Amino acid sequence: MKSHILNRITDIQEKAKFSGSILVKENNDILTELSYGYANRSEQIENSKYTRYGIASGCKLFTSIAICQLVEDGKLSFETKLEDCLDIPFPEFDKDITVHHLLTHTAGIPDYFDEEIMDDFEELWIKNPMYLMRTLEDFLSLFQNQPMKLKVGERFHYNNAGYILLGLIVEQASQLKFSEYVKENIFKKADMSSSGYFEFDSLPKHTALGYIDLPNGNWKTNIYSLPVKGGSDGGAFVTVNDIANLWDSLLNYKLLNEEHTNKLLTPYVQTNDKNSFYGYGVWIEKNDDEIFKFHIMGYDPGVSFHSSFYPKTLIKTVICSNKSQGAFEIMREIEEEISS
Repeated sequence: MKSHILNRITDIQEKAKFSGSILVKENNDILTELSYGYANRSEQIENSKYTRYGIASGCKLFTSIAICQLVEDGKLSFETKLEDCLDIPFPEFDKDITVHHLLTHTAGIPDYFDEEIMDDFEELWIKNPMYLMRTLEDFLSLFQNQPMKLKVGERFHYNNAGYILLGLIVEQASQLKFSEYVKENIFKKADMSSSGYFEFDSLPKHTALGYIDLPNGNWKTNIYSLPVKGGSDGGAFVTVNDIANLWDSLLNYKLLNEEHTNKLLTPYVQTNDKNSFYGYGVWIEKNDDEIFKFHIMGYDPGVSFHSSFYPKTLIKTVICSNKSQGAFEIMREIEEEISS
């Protein structure tokens, strides 16, 4: 299998010019560990297994783990109402929105970046300079006073604003800044020593710049395309090994007890695909009635990310790219090989 996966990745990398790092593990056995391209094109610093990559919405899982930890500790429940969690007014929001609705993207609230009707993330920062977006509160003005988009529980509607609210709930319940809570209660416990919510204007060493390739062959970095610091809806930086460690820690109950791990991994709502469901911060794909994979993913300008755990084979895959596309194509090739 190792050689077959390598051949598939090599073929697709040559076509797509993938830039990033790839890790495939079966239990603790490394099937594939590869890196391509540059973390810094100007200085020609190559990507490696030690490179930290932005993963966009891939870190919604961190937020859901944090919420489940607080539920496990008795500081809130999944049925706690939003208005009972936050001392922040939302005049147009339904009073029946619960933590569960926010976790499963079924709250029906407006989104500050609605992926059903918007496709250019950079447009957000014309009126709201990205260099000012450093805290979760900075996002509130983008959606706080808008009307509901849907009825509570009506359907799945992928929603970044909902995860901003979950991060604020973590801060109020724990009395810690969200990034500090995740560092102490997730990154440290899961041996994710290279991960963090770093700011674009003070990146640590071994951090890849995100690149946006332009139609004319030129490129630019993504530092003016994203908030200067990520938060509870996305934007942390990780290594491929850190994400593999996260799966191990989650599945071996090092972050949550068995009951709350199972709650997090339960397929609560069907998404826009008949075989796709959403748990708490994690996508779940089924084949018939059997779970094929748990996966997380993220896309931003200059970022593409996919990571999966396949319970039948115990295989974990992590694909981090510092380009806007590429991770999905690599994931698909690997998946076809391990499924054959």
